[in-house]
Amino acid sequence: MKEPFGPLDGALVIDKPAEWTSHDVVAKIRGHFRLEKVGHCGTLDPMATGLLILVVGKATKLSERLMAADKVYDGTLRLGETTDSYDADGEITETRPVPQLTLEELNAAAAKFLGDLLQVPPMVSAKKIDGVPLYKLARKGQEVYREARPVHIYSYRFDEYEDPFAYFRVSCTKGTYVRSLAHDLGQALGCGAHLTALRRVASGKFDIADAMPLEEVLQFSKEELIASVIPMLDLKRYE
Repeated sequence: MKEPFGPLDGALVIDKPAEWTSHDVVAKIRGHFRLEKVGHCGTLDPMATGLLILVVGKATKLSERLMAADKVYDGTLRLGETTDSYDADGEITETRPVPQLTLEELNAAAAKFLGDLLQVPPMVSAKKIDGVPLYKLARKGQEVYREARPVHIYSYRFDEYEDPFAYFRVSCTKGTYVRSLAHDLGQALGCGAHLTALRRVASGKFDIADAMPLEEVLQFSKEELIASVIPMLDLKRYE
């Protein structure tokens, strides 16, 4: 006989605020509502906002499958400055003049990153080497070899450019470092660049339009939380 599912076995679709880690959100929801099992499907950097899928109760078994879905992000990059983390949370390592660029030239440069890519994880990242997160080694001034891993970029397009800020949308496979894309584009343009804003707007069939702000969810009663959970049986259509 199959184990029955309870009202708190399923997924919550959260709009993550800036400055929170994905783990912070999981821990807050777990503690606030006194839940035994809560996980998330795909890490967002603290600076990033947007779609964060939480799995609760028996749905934690589905996290790997839900995490495997393709992602869509909206982002902003700043040309002319390179940072050690490839985003605005890092230290500026180089400043260069920005050439005269048109939106068409930006998109022509971005088009060269479409398709299969090998990405090297940034030193300032949560990727672990021998069990130690890279950012901890970076804080000690250490740089270690990181194996490049394959990702796929389906689309990478800029829709606005106000020197030195460029605004884009990218669709990619899981595990893609969007800040690495920003950094690499800056290198290709010869002026450097780093990511200043990132928002996940889709993950597989999940969409940011269905996400609830974290601060709103934390005001829910237990009954309201249950009503907001996508039940286990419904999650099959999201895989």
